[in-house]
Amino acid sequence: MDIITLTMIAIGLAMDAFSVSVSSGILLGKAKLSHAGRIGLFFGGFQFFMPCIGWILATSFAAYIVSVDHWIAFGLLGFIGGKMIWEAMHPKEEEISNPLDLKLLTLMAIATSIDALAVGVTFATMSMTFLGGLTTAIIPAAGYIGVLTFFISGAGVLLGGKCGDLFGNRAEIAGGLVLVFIGVKILVEHLLG
Repeated sequence: MDIITLTMIAIGLAMDAFSVSVSSGILLGKAKLSHAGRIGLFFGGFQFFMPCIGWILATSFAAYIVSVDHWIAFGLLGFIGGKMIWEAMHPKEEEISNPLDLKLLTLMAIATSIDALAVGVTFATMSMTFLGGLTTAIIPAAGYIGVLTFFISGAGVLLGGKCGDLFGNRAEIAGGLVLVFIGVKILVEHLLG
C-alpha cells in the first residue's frame, strides 16, 4: 500500500472522529487547545490501537468481529447521541454532558474507531508497502492513521467550540443528531454491503 492510499484510508477513518470532535467542541463551548489535545489524543490513540488489534485478531476472529462491528458502533453512537439530545432538551445543572469525562471520551473513541479494527483485519490480509514501496508492519501504518486522526480531531474540537457559542443548546441537539446519524450510517453501510 502506498502513502497516498494510506492517507486516504486515514482521512476516511478520521471523519467519524472529526464529527464527534466537533460535537464535543460544541458541548465545551469555549474549547481550549488542551481540550483539543486531550480529545485528539483519545481518538488518535484508539485509531492507532484498533488496526493493531484487528491485525492480531485477523487470523482467528475476523468473521465474528466483522459481523457485529456495525452494531457495536451503532449502539454506542446512538446511546451517546441520544443522551446528548435528552440532556439538551432537559437541562440539569449538575448533569451537563462533559465530553472530557474519561468514561464518555473512551466510549466515543471506541465507537468511532470500530471501522479501524476492520481496516486492521484488511491490512493483515494484504501486502502493505509504505513510503516509497518499503514493506512495513502494522505499527507504522497504524501510527500514521493515529497521528492524522489526532490532528483532524483536535481541529474538530476547536471548530465546534466556535460554533457552540453561536448556537447554544441547539448546537448540543445538532451534535447529538450527528452522532446518531453516524451510527445509523455505519449500520446501513454494513447492512447494505
